[in-house]
Amino acid sequence: MEEKEENLIKKVCKDLNLTYKKLADEIGYTEGNLKNSVFKNQISKPLERAIELYLETQKLKKEIAKNKELKQVLKTLINE
Repeated sequence: MEEKEENLIKKVCKDLNLTYKKLADEIGYTEGNLKNSVFKNQISKPLERAIELYLETQKLKKEIAKNKELKQVLKTLINE
């Protein structure tokens, strides 16, 4: 386990407006696991990686949504 200066769990929950429970559900951990990590100010490598992958997934979902929107706009322009 590695000690972090800024707690990643707190930061992600604050930035994404998530509760510990919601984040835990999204990454396959329990709320208790997250709270314990916050309390101890330690995060395991697997938990850190799960959060990183969750953030990457959210970013990619936003990009896909933008691409779908662009695709629809282009279809509209072509059909006019």
